[in-house]
Order: sequence, then C-alpha cells, then structure tokens
Amino acid sequence: MGRWGRTLVESVQGSSEAGIRFVAGQTRSPEKVKDWSAEKNIRLLDGYDAVLADPEVQAVVLATPHKLHAEQVIAAARAGKHVFVEKPFTLTKASAEAAVAACREAGVVLALGHNRRFLPAVAEIKAMLSDGRIGTLLHVEGQFSGPGAAGYKPGMWRADRAESPLGGMGGMGIHMIDMMINLAGPIAEVAVHSTARVLDNGLDDTTAMLCRFRSGATGTFATLAYAPRCWRVALYGSEGWVELTDHEHMIYRPREGEGFVRDYPKTDIERAELAAFAAAAAGGPAYPLPVEQAIHGVSVYETMIVSAASEGGNRAVP
Repeated sequence: MGRWGRTLVESVQGSSEAGIRFVAGQTRSPEKVKDWSAEKNIRLLDGYDAVLADPEVQAVVLATPHKLHAEQVIAAARAGKHVFVEKPFTLTKASAEAAVAACREAGVVLALGHNRRFLPAVAEIKAMLSDGRIGTLLHVEGQFSGPGAAGYKPGMWRADRAESPLGGMGGMGIHMIDMMINLAGPIAEVAVHSTARVLDNGLDDTTAMLCRFRSGATGTFATLAYAPRCWRVALYGSEGWVELTDHEHMIYRPREGEGFVRDYPKTDIERAELAAFAAAAAGGPAYPLPVEQAIHGVSVYETMIVSAASEGGNRAVP
C-alpha cells in the first residue's frame, strides 16, 4: 500500500467494469494508510502470509521492493492465488523462470505490469509493422527519463543500489525495454554504460544502451534518473518511420507519399492492465504479455547490469 499500490487501487476501486475489487492489503507502514484504507473498505492485514491465507482474496497485486517479487509470486502461486506483479518482474532470469514455473504448476494467472502495452497508439504501431507501412525494421530508439531520484532519501528501498541497479532502469527504463521487445522482438546482445553524473547518493543517473535484436535490427536506449520527464519510442524502417512521444502524440513519415501527425486520447493504462488481469483470471483472454517475454525482459536487464559492470562490454542475452 505504498504510493504505487495506492495508485493501482484508485484506478479500479468502486468500478465494476474492471472486474477486480481490492478487499485486503498489507503494508510496512500501516499507520500511514490507515484512514485511506478505511475509506476504500480495504482491510489491513498483519503480513503477506495473512493476505494469502484470507479466503476472500482470490488474487494478489504486488507493488513491493524488486528483490521480494520472485519469492512473493511463488508463495502466492502455492496458495492458489492469481498474481499481478509490478515491474521489474524480478532481477535475475533464474528467479523469473522459477516464478513462472510455480504459477504454471499451480494453474494460476501471472501478469506483469508493463502498462504501456495497453496504449492505443502502440497497437497502431504494431499494425504498421504487420501491414508493411514500416517495411523492414532497421532501428529502434527508446527514452524514458524523469526526476524521480531527486526524491530518494536515505533508508528508502529505492535508494538502495541493490534495488535500483543502473539508476532509472527499475523505475522507468525497464518499461521501455519491454516496449522494444513488444514491438521489435527479442534482444540478442547489449552494450551498456551507466554512471553518476549529478547524483551523489550511490545511484547512477545516466544509463545508455546499444543493442542488436535477433531480427538483425539495431537499437539505442537511455534512461536518466535526474532529468526532466521524457517518454519516447521511435522505429525506423525501409518504408517509413514512426515516433510516439508522451504516450499519445504520433508522427509517421513514409518513404513516399503522405504521412500524418496524430494525437490519441489519454488512456487509463493502470485500469486497463488490471482489467486484463481480472479477465484472464476469470478464464477469459490470456493476459497480453506472454510470460516468455516477461522472462526475456528480466534477462535483458540482468545482462545490461553485467555489461555496465564490465565498462560497456558487449554481452549476449541468454
């Protein structure tokens, strides 16, 4: 029930259309959310085990420190609860595989919260890739930056380098890695530089990656943890290029003919991802982020950390 947990609750609580209702929760700081939880009719329980043992709880939503995700997903699966987990899924490929295996064995739905997959503009880009408007994909560029690290204080879990390797990757950049995988397919190799240019709290603030996709396309990516907010993805192909900024503003330019500039309506992507999770848990359509891609995203992240530790050495993604 931290800040992001409350954001997820607010996105669906009181609305039946999302198909999900929060009935109980657990937090390390119950006094901070006591009044808020009462207002939302959410019972605060004493520990995660109590949540899993509650018969009214059919599924859990995890907005917890990154290092806890794998063991918490596995515990939920063993308790027969469907699981929605905030990104990053886990911090190692091995732990991601173990979490997926536990959910498969238990027959529960596992959903990962990469909410930008639910943007209508992203669906349009995927259509462009399928119908030839982009042509052969040659190169992808991604950028997800913001000033979040300015608010990190000593003792906060996000201020721990073990929880936030590569600066802005855990809070922001991993979303763009998933976007690149979603649009351009698996990533084969990476070379990463990550450093602290302005922060003095032990965290990196500038992380940049050069990559090659298995398709042969190339890619570049950056996440800055102490900078004005920026969200941008662009794809360049033999027949055209498309750029999406701030989730809703798209520019398309073909090699020949007329392009367009288009603005999409704002979408409540938190509600969309939770509604998709609830539908999958109820036996409906599968959650639109295959677990194989969830594992691959973790593998890319882990390989990025290895590359940065070797001063930008090129590393194959397992």
